Amino acid sequence: MRLQIDRRFEETAFGIAKAVIGVALALTPWVLGFTAALAAALNGWIVGAAIALLAVATLFWANRWAPSAHLALGVWAIVAPFLLGFSAMTAAFAAHMIAGIPVAAIAALELWFIHNRPMKTA
Repeated sequence: MRLQIDRRFEETAFGIAKAVIGVALALTPWVLGFTAALAAALNGWIVGAAIALLAVATLFWANRWAPSAHLALGVWAIVAPFLLGFSAMTAAFAAHMIAGIPVAAIAALELWFIHNRPMKTA
């Protein structure tokens, strides 16, 4: 019973953290003033909203594929400045790194927990 409670607490904490990070990334084009840079702004809005919406959804409907999707979104947030050509824009670059790294790390940790933790203890 204790193991189930601990896992649910972890899932909730991770979900809330990712939701907050996603909302923050979605707001950064306005807050940090890079709305004129269309690629950076659109990527921030779309990826941030996707991270937040998926995190909120997983708080209510648990599923096994959500950490993989969050890992992909986090990695995309990290590589997008280079692939979309806004790595020289300090504010946009920093926002994507500050959001992408923790989302990818949390998702990787969740995947590790799913695949490497025993379901029952003696």
